Amino acid sequence: MAMTLRLDDDDDRMLTEEAARTGRSKQEIAKEAIHLHLTANQEVFEAMLARTMNRHAELLERLA
Repeated sequence: MAMTLRLDDDDDRMLTEEAARTGRSKQEIAKEAIHLHLTANQEVFEAMLARTMNRHAELLERLA
């Protein structure tokens, strides 16, 4: 899958500086940042879903 990332001037400058400082490409840094962001959001979503399902089970037990 391909993705186009559009950065404003400040973000592009910071990414360029980070790439120069670390010797990595801007693409590598952006891919890692996106992966970390998506992983963190997935973990939050899964925890929220688990809490909702537990609460639902508790309510069903009370109704039984």
